Amino acid sequence: MTSPADMRAETPAADVPDDSRRISMLLGLLFGLAGMGSSSAAVTLPLLGPDLGVDAGLAAWIISLYVLMLAVTTALYGRISDLVGVRAPLLAGLVLMSVGALVAAVAPTFEVLLGARVLQGAGAAAVPTLGVAVLSARYSGAVRGLAFGRLAGVAAAVSCLGPLVGGVVEASFGWRAVMALPILGALVVPFLWRALSTEGSGARLDVVGAVLVALTAAGMVLLVQSPSGGLVVAVVGAALLVLGVPAVRATVRRRPDGFLPVEVIRNATVVRSAFAASAVPASWFAMLIALPAVLLSDGWEAWQVGLAMVPSAVVALVVPQVTGPTLIRIGPGRALAVAGVVASVALLVATLGAWLTSAPILVVGIVLVTFAFGLGQPALSAVVGDAVDPEVRGVALGVSTLLFLIGGSIGSAVVAGISGPLGMPSALLVLAVLPLLGLLVLAPTLRGESATA
Repeated sequence: MTSPADMRAETPAADVPDDSRRISMLLGLLFGLAGMGSSSAAVTLPLLGPDLGVDAGLAAWIISLYVLMLAVTTALYGRISDLVGVRAPLLAGLVLMSVGALVAAVAPTFEVLLGARVLQGAGAAAVPTLGVAVLSARYSGAVRGLAFGRLAGVAAAVSCLGPLVGGVVEASFGWRAVMALPILGALVVPFLWRALSTEGSGARLDVVGAVLVALTAAGMVLLVQSPSGGLVVAVVGAALLVLGVPAVRATVRRRPDGFLPVEVIRNATVVRSAFAASAVPASWFAMLIALPAVLLSDGWEAWQVGLAMVPSAVVALVVPQVTGPTLIRIGPGRALAVAGVVASVALLVATLGAWLTSAPILVVGIVLVTFAFGLGQPALSAVVGDAVDPEVRGVALGVSTLLFLIGGSIGSAVVAGISGPLGMPSALLVLAVLPLLGLLVLAPTLRGESATA
């Protein structure tokens, strides 16, 4: 029997013409330009360090802090979209992202650059959560699966081209111009304007809950990234986490329909799937730092590193042709499991490539992890979108994306922290275990999916 919630979820898709290809590709472009904030910046790390008086390990924090803010603010955008619609929070996020990019481009000191990257990441967090929310609300069934696939594919392709674009721009105008590239995302908005909903419940935002969740998530990310940040970062992260967890539990008990609705955080499918999926961005961000680091240390130029990423961009454009049918044929849970296995294999291949300093093997690794991302991200969105009611879909996607992006911070932290004392191959080998742990967590969901098939 079809429930009222299901009927509400399907109605918009029935009334709206099938413009899913155009909307999903435009959202993917916007997502990719936001992601380019990391991928293009990765090739500039060895170049900006000497200008600002920092070493390569410290310079890597412009990636880590960017991912940190992506993680801790993503759920906030999801909840706001439930209340006021997508248009206003998306525009606010793009303004923050553009201002942060502009300040980063003219930053006189490393400290100012870090602050600008924090601002930029806080703005860019609006794009993945709200982009998925637009597709979840606008389409259903097979059309929605294909739309998720196109979004992930275009986003991954543009992000994969980031090192090439960044290398060419750096060679022509310097690393500061690379920092300004995410401003281009503002050019996409006029083409999406009519698809951005302004309808929400009008309920009040649980500001206290939002702040507590953000601080607790920040503590988790800082603690994970402390190998590259030192003792002070570890202490701050641990303190935020120890104080934040009970505070969040208390505010959820006090306000079960607040920033973290009980029906979302007690939904085992959402939590398990997001945890398992987090291994995919962990692999992606690890490769994003590892590949340029290995090749630049071997004498490559930044633009040459970018060329090495082109095959992965091609694969990213092809993956959507596979993702939609795969989600329908085997189900989103199994598709998520496949993405985890591929991510683990990609890291093992990259370990060998880093050990041998072999560009072709590293390219194979980044191609594999691109496929994993192109399959895993839409699979997660489909699992979560189907597991919750439409009224809390935005915040559910926000919470799942929060865990998803924390995985990205783990990847960058391990590479930045372990590669120094133990070497890049060891760092990548450690990360290869994460997707396998994710499969263990996902197992109950997979069994449930088999029982209902």
